[in-house]
Amino acid sequence: MPRIVRGYVHAVDAMNRFIGRIAMYLIFVLVGVLLWSSVSKTLFTPSLWTLETAQFVMVAYYVLGGPYSIQLGSNVRMDLFYGGWSVKTKAWFDAVTVLFLMFYLGVLLYGAVGSTAYALGYFGTEPFAFFRDLLGALLTGGLDAAAGKLGYLERSPTAWRPWLWPVKTLLSIGVFLMLLQTLAELFRDIGRIRGEEI
Repeated sequence: MPRIVRGYVHAVDAMNRFIGRIAMYLIFVLVGVLLWSSVSKTLFTPSLWTLETAQFVMVAYYVLGGPYSIQLGSNVRMDLFYGGWSVKTKAWFDAVTVLFLMFYLGVLLYGAVGSTAYALGYFGTEPFAFFRDLLGALLTGGLDAAAGKLGYLERSPTAWRPWLWPVKTLLSIGVFLMLLQTLAELFRDIGRIRGEEI
């Protein structure tokens, strides 16, 4: 495999390993939030923020840990025939099926970016153009110019009413990282087909 492909695989693996190792500690944050929810419902006035905070932490845990899970091969597989195949046959099968996953993640990323743009007050049909303009305003005019590009920030319709852009941004980043990891897995499978281990 070319050096640039090996470098890409190693860089993406290192980045997702680092992020995934940090994200796995979010389970303790989730437990803390749910514990406080139980205590506050039992002893005090129930907190309004606990349910949505638990949902947001779970989203972060799931989407930031997903690429690391793919890297470790700990995702769920139907192992009826797969376990008995040779390494090369598994690599062929994985190389074909990862293309379907990449397509799905691409569609999911487009939707996540559009939803994030909507949460930041953009109601048009070109979310990538919105982010390009927002980045251009930030680089040329600073925070004030970028804030001028934002519209009405979307909030949750619950009593607590948190802004939704942070969790939607996190979702977009997590899906993008998962897409990068699946591309690295595709390169790894192509290497196995060629008899090389990356």
